[in-house]
Amino acid sequence: MTTDLADLLGDQESTVLEFKQSISNRDKIGQAICAFANDLCGRGGGNLLIGVDDKGRPVPDVKISDEVLRNLTDFRDRGQILDLPSMTVETGVFKGETVIRIHVEASATPPVRYNGVVWVRPGPTTRRATREDERVLTERRRALDGPFDGRSVPGSTLGDLDLALFRSTYLPSVVSADVIEENGRPEELKLASLRMTDLAGTPTVLGQLVLGFDPSAFIPGAYVQFVRYDGTGPEALIADDQELRYNVVDLANRLDALLRGHLHTQVVAVDGFRERQQPDYPFAALREACMNAIMHRNYETSHAPVRILWFSDRIEVTNPGGPYGQVRPDNFDRVCDYRNPSLAAAMKALGYVNRFGRGIGRIQAALRENGNPDAEFLIDDSSWSVILRRPA
Repeated sequence: MTTDLADLLGDQESTVLEFKQSISNRDKIGQAICAFANDLCGRGGGNLLIGVDDKGRPVPDVKISDEVLRNLTDFRDRGQILDLPSMTVETGVFKGETVIRIHVEASATPPVRYNGVVWVRPGPTTRRATREDERVLTERRRALDGPFDGRSVPGSTLGDLDLALFRSTYLPSVVSADVIEENGRPEELKLASLRMTDLAGTPTVLGQLVLGFDPSAFIPGAYVQFVRYDGTGPEALIADDQELRYNVVDLANRLDALLRGHLHTQVVAVDGFRERQQPDYPFAALREACMNAIMHRNYETSHAPVRILWFSDRIEVTNPGGPYGQVRPDNFDRVCDYRNPSLAAAMKALGYVNRFGRGIGRIQAALRENGNPDAEFLIDDSSWSVILRRPA
């Protein structure tokens, strides 16, 4: 049985419901769509019913055809409403008569404009936004933006997360054992409280990166490419080539084994009869460079991986994403800022990074202690490379 829209939505105009008798005044329809997308009252969007008068009575003989529905659907894509709203157009039944229903979702990027003007619906009428209305919408946009690693990942579910890993490794790293024992909250609430999911249970970017079985299935650049060359340039023969598509925990374990397997160690004389083991690169510096690249990279707008290119005379670790926030090419060794603050906190809790802002100093100290030259840094607007060279 078809649900009557009057029972579902009501039969009086409100902040979330507007009636139009026909499609004759397209500007009024555009303004209403814009207002619902702006969702000034925070109700989640709204509905426009075409074929209903302002008294809430269906209008007989409203012209409804596939062409009319297509034209209304195309309304969104003609460039008059920006940012583009999420909306659906379909027929429905209102008090026993067929009408057109346009359902508009609240925009995540307000203020939305129709022909350059912001429209809002503070009550049962649509009107131009005041300056204060625009301020509210702009602040809401800033709040909705937030860091990328805290946003939900559409299309992913709890089944895409390794919940056994959450219970065994991540949860104990951030919550003390006695608190876990006393806390009787369901696991879904624990995940949400630690920002692994949103309140609806959809995994966040952070959840995918830390617990996902394959984060790159939803975040295309979330993997590491490792290439070992038998020479000093990319034209040399490739000795090893691997793509590591794992969450942070599994990735750290895989990288540990992979990098240690490629390190060469020699015995060097210290003085007299004393000798010591000297690797061609100190593992601490290599580990720090890789973990920093994973932590600081741009996951939002780049699909490129973190690249570890191992040549016979050097290692280059490159991540997409140049200086962020307060960091600049002339102060990166003294100032720290976080493109992915939740990921940074998670990696610190897991022990993959130590004190924030100390990574570069730790790299240089480990290299000097091992007899390697200082690391070199190549920084531009879209990428960051660390070059580690063998001892002379």
